[in-house]
Parts: sequence; C-alpha cells; structure tokens
Amino acid sequence: MSRWLCILLLACATTAQAAPQAANPDDMDRFITDKGLLTRLEDVSHKVADRAHTVADQASSLVVNAMGFLGVPYKRGGSSAETGFDCSGFVRAMYEQTVGLLLPRRADQQAAATQVIDKKELQPGDLVFFNTMRRNFSHVGIYVGDNKFIHAPRSGAQIRVEDMGVAYWARRFNGARRVAGTADGESAQAK
Repeated sequence: MSRWLCILLLACATTAQAAPQAANPDDMDRFITDKGLLTRLEDVSHKVADRAHTVADQASSLVVNAMGFLGVPYKRGGSSAETGFDCSGFVRAMYEQTVGLLLPRRADQQAAATQVIDKKELQPGDLVFFNTMRRNFSHVGIYVGDNKFIHAPRSGAQIRVEDMGVAYWARRFNGARRVAGTADGESAQAK
C-alpha cells in the first residue's frame, strides 16, 4: 500500500515540476487529464480498498471458522479436531485452514513470527499471548473482538471463548501480535 502511495507521490512531484503555471481551473483540469494523474490515483485507491476488504474478510472468516471448533477437547500437542488441539496447534490450524498461511508450531515461535501491535489496536483475527507457564508467550489465542479471545485452554478443558479482562488473563497478558501475512504477505509462509 505505501509503495503505491510513494510511486504516486513521486509521479506527481516529477510531473508537477514540469507543469505549466495554470492560469485558470480549466488549464489545471486539462493538465491533470493529460498526465493521467486522476486515473493513477483512482487505480491506487481501488487497490487499497480491495486489499482492505480482503484483509477484513479473512479476519471474519478466521473468527467464524474458529468458533466452529468450540467444544473440541484440549490435547497436548494436538493439531486436529479429531484428536483435539493445544493452544498453538489450534491457532496454526485456523490460519492454515482459513487464510492459507502456515504459522510455526509453538506459541513462542508464533509470537516471534508475527508483528507486535499495541493492545488498543487489537482486531478480530489478531493473536493474543499469555504467560501461563512462567515463561513469556507460553499460551496463545485468537482475538475475536469485545476484549474476548478463543483458545484451547488446558488439559481436561475444551476450546472456548474467554474475557481478557478476567483477573487471571489480565495478569498473564504478554502481548498482541498481528499475522503480517494476512495484510502484506510477510512473516508467515503461504501454503
């Protein structure tokens, strides 16, 4: 997105230096049309809007898909609905099935492979990390909105939605991350 904006600005700056001094609005309109600046701006605008819709659609699909696994049992090392999921196996499976991106297997590796964001910037589909085993990034879930996340919590439990404001989770919150592959193709590997 910023690459297109830079190209457009560079094109405008280059052509603006060669622009004649416009005496009236008709001359300026003719100049803009002759240089194709309006067409270029519209093209960039459409590409940015299309990309924003794609990212939003992916996040929505990710959350809806994840909700379909509510009630699936936790299984340490699990990575399928048939056998059960652990936290990172669940996140990895959701991204692979829904977005087509293959995240690393462990929660700490997922944290390292994703983009740090501020908690205030959380959007559905982002990852939330917690220190549940006396080490950073030992637990991961998928943010679903309204300060809630979906995850595979622990042995004997099932995939469920939790409120991040609950004291247990609030004290252990480690950070928020965005899977850059859903926005610009970096960090996560495409299948």
